[in-house]
Amino acid sequence: MCTLEKRGNLFFLTLTGDDDHRFSLTLIETLIFALSQVKSQAVNGSALITTAHGKFFSNGFDLAWAQSAGSSSGAVDRLHHLVTSFKPVVSALLSLPMPTIAALPGHAAAAGFLLALSHDYVLMRRDRGVLYMSEVDIGLTFPDYFTALMRSKIGSASTRRDILLAGRKVKGEEAVRMGIVDSAAHNSEESVVEAAVRLGEQLVKRKWNGEVYAEIRKSLYPEICGVLGLVPKTVVASSKL
Repeated sequence: MCTLEKRGNLFFLTLTGDDDHRFSLTLIETLIFALSQVKSQAVNGSALITTAHGKFFSNGFDLAWAQSAGSSSGAVDRLHHLVTSFKPVVSALLSLPMPTIAALPGHAAAAGFLLALSHDYVLMRRDRGVLYMSEVDIGLTFPDYFTALMRSKIGSASTRRDILLAGRKVKGEEAVRMGIVDSAAHNSEESVVEAAVRLGEQLVKRKWNGEVYAEIRKSLYPEICGVLGLVPKTVVASSKL
Protein backbone atom coordinates (compact mmCIF):
# COMPACT_ATOMS: atom_id res chain seq x y z
CA MET A 1 0.00 0.00 0.00
CA CYS A 2 2.85 2.36 0.80
CA THR A 3 6.52 2.13 1.64
CA LEU A 4 8.91 4.40 3.52
CA GLU A 5 12.59 4.49 2.61
CA LYS A 6 15.44 6.70 3.77
CA ARG A 7 18.40 7.53 1.54
CA GLY A 8 20.81 9.83 3.30
CA ASN A 9 18.69 12.72 4.53
CA LEU A 10 15.92 12.14 1.99
CA PHE A 11 12.79 10.20 2.99
CA PHE A 12 10.76 8.54 0.23
CA LEU A 13 7.09 7.82 0.93
CA THR A 14 5.67 5.82 -1.99
CA LEU A 15 2.12 4.69 -2.69
CA THR A 16 2.72 1.27 -4.22
CA GLY A 17 0.90 -0.84 -6.80
CA ASP A 18 -0.71 -0.03 -10.15
CA ASP A 19 -4.19 0.83 -8.86
CA ASP A 20 -5.52 4.36 -8.33
CA HIS A 21 -4.36 4.53 -4.69
CA ARG A 22 -7.75 5.20 -3.12
CA PHE A 23 -7.56 6.25 0.52
CA SER A 24 -9.07 3.44 2.55
CA LEU A 25 -9.00 3.53 6.34
CA THR A 26 -6.10 1.10 6.26
CA LEU A 27 -4.05 3.20 3.84
CA ILE A 28 -4.79 6.36 5.82
CA GLU A 29 -3.60 4.69 9.03
CA THR A 30 -0.46 3.51 7.22
CA LEU A 31 0.27 7.03 5.98
CA ILE A 32 -0.16 8.48 9.46
CA PHE A 33 2.23 5.88 10.89
CA ALA A 34 4.78 6.48 8.12
CA LEU A 35 4.72 10.24 8.68
CA SER A 36 5.19 9.70 12.42
CA GLN A 37 8.27 7.63 11.58
CA VAL A 38 9.59 10.40 9.35
CA LYS A 39 9.10 12.96 12.12
CA SER A 40 10.80 10.78 14.73
CA GLN A 41 13.85 10.24 12.49
CA ALA A 42 14.15 13.85 11.28
CA VAL A 43 17.41 15.73 11.61
CA ASN A 44 18.39 19.22 10.54
CA GLY A 45 18.68 18.95 6.76
CA SER A 46 16.04 16.27 6.17
CA ALA A 47 13.42 16.37 3.38
CA LEU A 48 10.46 14.21 2.36
CA ILE A 49 9.51 13.13 -1.17
CA THR A 50 6.05 11.59 -1.60
CA THR A 51 5.28 9.79 -4.85
CA ALA A 52 3.38 6.79 -6.25
CA HIS A 53 3.62 3.96 -8.73
CA GLY A 54 1.46 3.83 -11.85
CA LYS A 55 -0.65 6.43 -13.61
CA PHE A 56 -2.29 7.79 -10.44
CA PHE A 57 -0.85 9.73 -7.55
CA SER A 58 -4.19 9.16 -5.85
CA ASN A 59 -7.82 9.20 -6.97
CA GLY A 60 -9.12 10.23 -3.55
CA PHE A 61 -11.20 8.41 -0.96
CA ASP A 62 -12.36 4.81 -1.23
CA LEU A 63 -15.89 5.71 -2.33
CA ALA A 64 -16.68 2.12 -3.30
CA TRP A 65 -16.25 1.11 0.34
CA ALA A 66 -18.48 3.97 1.46
CA GLN A 67 -21.16 3.08 -1.08
CA SER A 68 -21.11 -0.59 -0.04
CA ALA A 69 -22.60 0.29 3.36
CA GLY A 70 -26.05 -0.82 2.17
CA SER A 71 -27.89 2.45 2.80
CA SER A 72 -27.49 6.11 2.00
CA SER A 73 -27.09 7.00 5.68
CA GLY A 74 -24.48 4.26 6.09
CA ALA A 75 -22.59 5.56 3.06
CA VAL A 76 -22.59 9.09 4.49
CA ASP A 77 -21.33 7.79 7.83
CA ARG A 78 -18.50 5.88 6.14
CA LEU A 79 -17.52 8.87 4.03
CA HIS A 80 -17.50 11.06 7.13
CA HIS A 81 -15.22 8.50 8.79
CA LEU A 82 -12.80 8.72 5.85
CA VAL A 83 -12.87 12.53 5.91
CA THR A 84 -12.21 12.63 9.66
CA SER A 85 -9.49 9.99 9.46
CA PHE A 86 -7.63 11.80 6.66
CA LYS A 87 -7.41 15.11 8.50
CA PRO A 88 -4.37 13.99 10.59
CA VAL A 89 -2.48 13.21 7.36
CA VAL A 90 -2.77 16.84 6.27
CA SER A 91 -1.93 17.99 9.80
CA ALA A 92 1.16 15.77 9.93
CA LEU A 93 2.47 17.10 6.62
CA LEU A 94 1.91 20.75 7.55
CA SER A 95 3.71 20.27 10.86
CA LEU A 96 6.53 18.04 9.58
CA PRO A 97 9.94 19.49 10.55
CA MET A 98 11.43 19.44 7.05
CA PRO A 99 10.70 20.52 3.46
CA THR A 100 8.20 18.29 1.66
CA ILE A 101 7.91 17.53 -2.06
CA ALA A 102 5.08 15.75 -3.89
CA ALA A 103 6.25 14.08 -7.13
CA LEU A 104 3.13 13.21 -9.11
CA PRO A 105 3.45 10.36 -11.65
CA GLY A 106 -0.08 10.99 -12.92
CA HIS A 107 -3.56 12.01 -11.84
CA ALA A 108 -4.34 13.55 -8.45
CA ALA A 109 -8.05 13.87 -7.74
CA ALA A 110 -10.14 14.97 -4.76
CA ALA A 111 -8.31 13.92 -1.55
CA GLY A 112 -5.36 12.92 -3.76
CA PHE A 113 -5.14 16.51 -4.99
CA LEU A 114 -5.35 17.62 -1.37
CA LEU A 115 -2.51 15.29 -0.40
CA ALA A 116 -0.32 16.86 -3.08
CA LEU A 117 -1.18 20.41 -1.95
CA SER A 118 -0.27 19.51 1.63
CA HIS A 119 3.38 19.47 0.52
CA ASP A 120 5.62 22.51 0.18
CA TYR A 121 6.45 21.76 -3.46
CA VAL A 122 4.45 19.92 -6.13
CA LEU A 123 6.01 18.50 -9.31
CA MET A 124 3.95 17.04 -12.17
CA ARG A 125 4.58 15.34 -15.48
CA ARG A 126 4.15 17.25 -18.73
CA ASP A 127 2.76 14.28 -20.66
CA ARG A 128 0.35 12.70 -18.15
CA GLY A 129 -1.82 13.60 -15.23
CA VAL A 130 -4.48 16.08 -14.23
CA LEU A 131 -5.43 17.81 -11.01
CA TYR A 132 -9.16 17.45 -10.42
CA MET A 133 -11.57 18.17 -7.58
CA SER A 134 -14.45 15.89 -8.51
CA GLU A 135 -16.84 16.78 -5.69
CA VAL A 136 -19.08 19.18 -7.64
CA ASP A 137 -19.49 16.56 -10.39
CA ILE A 138 -20.38 13.68 -8.07
CA GLY A 139 -22.53 15.68 -5.65
CA LEU A 140 -20.39 16.04 -2.55
CA THR A 141 -19.66 19.11 -0.45
CA PHE A 142 -16.16 19.94 0.76
CA PRO A 143 -14.90 19.39 4.32
CA ASP A 144 -13.77 22.59 6.01
CA TYR A 145 -10.11 21.65 5.89
CA PHE A 146 -10.30 20.96 2.12
CA THR A 147 -11.43 24.49 1.28
CA ALA A 148 -9.13 26.04 3.89
CA LEU A 149 -6.12 24.34 2.31
CA MET A 150 -7.23 25.39 -1.17
CA ARG A 151 -7.52 29.02 -0.05
CA SER A 152 -4.13 28.79 1.65
CA LYS A 153 -2.26 27.23 -1.26
CA ILE A 154 -4.01 28.64 -4.36
CA GLY A 155 -3.87 32.41 -4.41
CA SER A 156 -6.17 33.19 -7.34
CA ALA A 157 -9.89 33.34 -6.56
CA SER A 158 -10.77 32.61 -10.19
CA THR A 159 -8.54 29.54 -10.16
CA ARG A 160 -10.19 28.28 -6.99
CA ARG A 161 -13.59 28.90 -8.59
CA ASP A 162 -12.65 26.91 -11.69
CA ILE A 163 -11.29 24.02 -9.63
CA LEU A 164 -13.92 23.82 -6.90
CA LEU A 165 -17.09 25.13 -8.57
CA ALA A 166 -16.49 24.05 -12.17
CA GLY A 167 -14.61 20.78 -11.63
CA ARG A 168 -11.91 21.85 -14.07
CA LYS A 169 -9.27 19.25 -14.90
CA VAL A 170 -5.88 20.92 -14.96
CA LYS A 171 -2.85 19.45 -16.77
CA GLY A 172 0.72 19.99 -15.67
CA GLU A 173 1.89 22.96 -17.73
CA GLU A 174 -1.40 24.79 -17.13
CA ALA A 175 -1.09 24.06 -13.40
CA VAL A 176 2.33 25.74 -13.42
CA ARG A 177 0.88 28.82 -15.15
CA MET A 178 -1.96 28.91 -12.62
CA GLY A 179 0.53 28.83 -9.73
CA ILE A 180 -0.71 25.49 -8.37
CA VAL A 181 2.42 23.41 -8.97
CA ASP A 182 6.09 24.27 -9.27
CA SER A 183 7.20 22.23 -12.27
CA ALA A 184 5.81 20.10 -15.10
CA ALA A 185 8.88 19.57 -17.29
CA HIS A 186 8.98 15.79 -16.96
CA ASN A 187 7.92 13.00 -19.31
CA SER A 188 8.01 9.86 -17.18
CA GLU A 189 7.41 8.57 -13.68
CA GLU A 190 11.16 8.24 -13.22
CA SER A 191 11.98 11.75 -14.42
CA VAL A 192 9.52 13.47 -12.07
CA VAL A 193 11.02 11.57 -9.13
CA GLU A 194 14.53 12.44 -10.31
CA ALA A 195 13.54 16.11 -10.42
CA ALA A 196 12.15 15.80 -6.89
CA VAL A 197 15.44 14.24 -5.75
CA ARG A 198 17.42 17.10 -7.27
CA LEU A 199 15.22 19.63 -5.50
CA GLY A 200 15.40 17.64 -2.27
CA GLU A 201 19.18 17.51 -2.41
CA GLN A 202 19.32 21.28 -2.84
CA LEU A 203 17.06 21.75 0.17
CA VAL A 204 18.87 19.36 2.51
CA LYS A 205 22.14 21.18 1.85
CA ARG A 206 20.69 24.15 3.70
CA LYS A 207 20.53 22.09 6.90
CA TRP A 208 17.66 24.14 8.27
CA ASN A 209 16.47 23.64 11.82
CA GLY A 210 13.40 21.45 11.35
CA GLU A 211 11.40 22.85 14.24
CA VAL A 212 11.97 26.40 13.03
CA TYR A 213 11.00 25.36 9.49
CA ALA A 214 7.75 23.79 10.70
CA GLU A 215 6.81 26.82 12.78
CA ILE A 216 7.42 29.19 9.86
CA ARG A 217 5.22 26.98 7.67
CA LYS A 218 2.42 27.06 10.22
CA SER A 219 2.62 30.85 10.48
CA LEU A 220 2.53 31.10 6.68
CA TYR A 221 -0.83 29.29 6.46
CA PRO A 222 -2.83 30.48 9.49
CA GLU A 223 -6.28 29.58 8.13
CA ILE A 224 -5.69 25.89 7.45
CA CYS A 225 -3.55 25.53 10.56
CA GLY A 226 -6.33 27.07 12.61
CA VAL A 227 -8.85 24.59 11.20
CA LEU A 228 -6.44 21.75 11.99
CA GLY A 229 -5.66 23.04 15.47
CA LEU A 230 -1.98 23.62 14.69
CA VAL A 231 -0.97 26.59 16.84
CA PRO A 232 2.39 28.18 16.01
CA LYS A 233 4.76 28.67 18.91
CA THR A 234 5.51 32.28 19.80
CA VAL A 235 9.30 31.97 19.48
CA VAL A 236 11.46 29.09 18.28
CA ALA A 237 15.16 29.91 18.16
CA SER A 238 17.85 28.08 16.24
CA SER A 239 20.97 26.93 18.03
CA LYS A 240 22.91 29.13 15.59
CA LEU A 241 21.84 32.23 17.56
